[in-house]
Amino acid sequence: MPATTTTTTPPPPPFRTEVAQILDVLGTHPDRTALVHHDRRVTAGELLGLTHRLARAMHNRGIGRGQTVTLLSGNLPEAIAARYAANLLGCRVNQLYNKLPVDTQATMVRDVETRVLIVDPRHADRAAGITERVPVEAVLVLGPIDSGPAGLGSTGLGADLLALAEEQSADPFPCLARPQDVRTIRHSGGTTGHSKGICVGYGQVRRFGPDLPDAPPEQLRLLVCTTIAHAAGQLTDKMLRAGGSALLLDDFDPATVLATIERERITDVFLMPPLLYQLMDHPRADRTDTSSLRRLTYGGCQASPARLTDAIRRFGPVLVQLYGQHEAGIVSVLDTADHDPRRPDRLRSVGRIAPGYQVAIRDEAGRDLPTGERGEVCVRSESLMRGYWQQPELTAAVLRDGWLHTGDIGYLDGDGYLTIVDRLKDLINTGGGHVYTSELEDLLNSHPGVRQSAVFGVPDPNQVERVHAVVVPVPGSQVDAGELRALVRARRGALYEPSCLTFRDALPLTDAGKPDKKLLRQQARQLG
Repeated sequence: MPATTTTTTPPPPPFRTEVAQILDVLGTHPDRTALVHHDRRVTAGELLGLTHRLARAMHNRGIGRGQTVTLLSGNLPEAIAARYAANLLGCRVNQLYNKLPVDTQATMVRDVETRVLIVDPRHADRAAGITERVPVEAVLVLGPIDSGPAGLGSTGLGADLLALAEEQSADPFPCLARPQDVRTIRHSGGTTGHSKGICVGYGQVRRFGPDLPDAPPEQLRLLVCTTIAHAAGQLTDKMLRAGGSALLLDDFDPATVLATIERERITDVFLMPPLLYQLMDHPRADRTDTSSLRRLTYGGCQASPARLTDAIRRFGPVLVQLYGQHEAGIVSVLDTADHDPRRPDRLRSVGRIAPGYQVAIRDEAGRDLPTGERGEVCVRSESLMRGYWQQPELTAAVLRDGWLHTGDIGYLDGDGYLTIVDRLKDLINTGGGHVYTSELEDLLNSHPGVRQSAVFGVPDPNQVERVHAVVVPVPGSQVDAGELRALVRARRGALYEPSCLTFRDALPLTDAGKPDKKLLRQQARQLG
């Protein structure tokens, strides 16, 4: 009888969360610098030890798997460690944008059923305002609170979590998270409506854009100058996982960012397009050594091809655009090689579809459209959100048959590049046809006297939408409304001509750094 062999399938590797993998890397070279904040340099070993001590301190307070931890913090190393600690415990983590109104933050705290609010001492006043509006079972503060309004202080607002952590061991705390658990509840920006809690699980893998530049880890330095509650926090995770370091600024200031890039030999930075424009328009930009930059990543809102061309000329071939949504992750990437000033069509696109994603362009009936035709961008991937927190009807409306309906209008070209032309909610229906706001903004921005623009629709008394444009002129230019209207008529026709065109020194931005069209609409309505 011939011998028989039996093959067995090897068991899958043990489940490891992204944070557990980051902590493994931190432990590999504990003496290297991991985070820099003001004059403090936090080593990888210090960040690792603090994370484990915080996890034990929180666990001893009854905080555990399946509970929601909400963070209210600026760009603080301790906030990153607290988020990692909550992930070890298997908690749902919700991180607030610290510039939102208190009422909005309180609504978010309530909506996600917050068990504990962890607070940056610098935001003690705001935390007190939140807890006045929404009772929270526990409040923990990342350090002592400086003297301030009556009634505030470590004992008045909540216990000092760092002091509690000092009493704990820095030995590894076992990860309690399971693949099916919700890892984050991240709120949408709310630029087109009520903010929604977007749930992502521990078992889901989301690559935040392409791999980092091929360089020794100790040379990789990320500059964080936007909130860690947004994309900058995800890039920080990516950098620490790669063995690099992150320098945390409290806020965006173009002069400070330029000086820091030069002094610290920064290799990576993330900016929303409006902040990128401010950086390259700053008087010191031409006198600053930015040659250390390997990658200047931008995304989050529409970018102007004309301004991107300026940025390429100023900073070199380092630009990378990411397109995605909290609901989906990063759907497409316009990499450095695609940023060719001789190809404005490429600069208008958001790049090629990322690995692990499928994209279909569909009409209102859900039928796939051919190459070049415009419709709603629909996405399929294992990285899609689990759903909106406690909103099953809204979840069912956007997640249908495994496809996420993004609400973005776009098209795919013959080379596989995706171009976004508008949000469904931003599309202007004039009664005589549709105006795509990004196309009109690109045209206005192409004028040499225009630095930036925002286009939006405002209903008139008959509920017909009128095209409004707010333009930021280049300082010293003599451009006027009549000249810009004539440009639009000549290039796009009367349909696209703004019925109201005004000038401002700067566009208002949301807390995440996007042009605040919701506010612009409100102001336009008030002016009649």
